[in-house]
Amino acid sequence: MASSKTHLSSKAALPFKTANKAKRRDFHVKQKKARGSIKRDERFRRKREEEKNPRLREERLARNIPITIDQKRTWDDVGGDEGDALGLAVDTERVKRQKTEETFGSVNEETAMDGEVQEQDDDLDSMLDDDEDSDETSEAGDKSSSRKRKPQPPSAQRATSPTTSTGTNLDLSPEFLVSKFPTLFTPPPEPKILITTSLNSTLHHEATILTTLFPNSTYIRRTAHYNAHKYSIREISKFASNRGYTTLIVLMEDQKRPVGLDIVHLPVGPMFHFTISNWVEGKRLPGHGNPTTLFPELILNNFRTPLGLLTAHLFRTMFRPQPQIEAREVVTLHNQRDYIFLRRHRYVFRERRATEKSVVGADGKIVKGVEDLRAGLQELGPRFTLKLRRVDRGIQRASGQEWEWKSGMEKVRTRFQM
Repeated sequence: MASSKTHLSSKAALPFKTANKAKRRDFHVKQKKARGSIKRDERFRRKREEEKNPRLREERLARNIPITIDQKRTWDDVGGDEGDALGLAVDTERVKRQKTEETFGSVNEETAMDGEVQEQDDDLDSMLDDDEDSDETSEAGDKSSSRKRKPQPPSAQRATSPTTSTGTNLDLSPEFLVSKFPTLFTPPPEPKILITTSLNSTLHHEATILTTLFPNSTYIRRTAHYNAHKYSIREISKFASNRGYTTLIVLMEDQKRPVGLDIVHLPVGPMFHFTISNWVEGKRLPGHGNPTTLFPELILNNFRTPLGLLTAHLFRTMFRPQPQIEAREVVTLHNQRDYIFLRRHRYVFRERRATEKSVVGADGKIVKGVEDLRAGLQELGPRFTLKLRRVDRGIQRASGQEWEWKSGMEKVRTRFQM
């Protein structure tokens, strides 16, 4: 602890100035130790109080929630309609919930009006009403209608989304997406994927790794020989579509590293352009496992806007709807701030050790029924990060001429597209 003569400053500044460097250094060390001792005593005191009263800890955790960019995320308020553009940052779950509330509210108002009309008819038939009774009934009707009307929150509050879950509900896809991209919303029963590279590419090993990631896929080298014909993406797409392929993947290269991933949904598009960053092979991961040829499970996480749901449907068409559970492999696509993190794991359920904690839910409480179970994960690889750059309309001769959505048009840090 600091002595009575030591004055601790809140900004870690010395209480006096001295020209002696050694004395300044010694005093700074003493001051730092004193502040650490005070913080440690305060931490142990709070711990003793929270052990006696657990409610204090819950209040402290609820009060000390860090404010991140995700919590500051802003949404577009479109008045309960998704609109007809992919560039809108709209939470489809919130819009669906708002429409449901409006529908039930209108039904309740209609039933209430029918009841009031029936009561007025009964009163006219009875011929027993007078002016005072009619005034009282009108006042009562005004009170009942005022009770039925709920105050509408301001637009700023409606724009924010209270959704806390990170799952992706593919049933909330807007109707304009289904009408504009019908083939994406009717996935084939058995996906068949053709993987190739850009011209003059050397990423044959990386492309072979992608064949282990996407099930039922084939890698064909894209030649650029002097005497050979250089096939375009449109010609390759027609070739693949005639042979029963459902998706075409083109791995892009720069300086002998994978930098992009173009995905074409056959036979008529659309075409998605992704950039790749942080590519790590499975063999470079510590404690990695070896993948199998069985069909893995698919987890789509935190895709909430119309553009996010469109991207989620694209990846859903690339995996089999009925995975082979005995493989115990899962491919996770997690969207966070418009970056899609791809991971592949093998899982196993085991008993909880004495030194481990039980599984807790999103509310911080222990999940009932699995108190003594834990899930062990082993990453298989590869791992990389995707970022959507453009969605082309159909399969074009020169990519980028006609596009449905293009990134880089929004400069607000708290507004995300997916």
